[in-house]
Amino acid sequence: IRIRFRAVMMTAVAFVLGVIPLVVASGAGAESRKVLGTTVCFGLIVAITISLVAVPMLYAVVQSLSERFYKKKDQTE
Repeated sequence: IRIRFRAVMMTAVAFVLGVIPLVVASGAGAESRKVLGTTVCFGLIVAITISLVAVPMLYAVVQSLSERFYKKKDQTE
C-alpha cells in the first residue's frame, strides 16, 4: 500500500508543479492561461486532499458495517 501511495502522490505533485507555469503566465493570452492553470492546480490539490481524507474514512465505515453485518449473520445461523 505504501508503494502505491507514494507513486500516486509523486504523480500528483509532479502534475501540480507542471501546471505552475500556467498559473504565473504572462504575455499574450496570459489571462486565459492563468485561469486554466489556477483551476487545474487548485482543483487537483483539493482532489488529493479529499482523497487522502475521504477514502480511508469510507474504507473504515464500510469495513465496520461489513463486520457488523457478517457478525450478525454468523450469530443467527
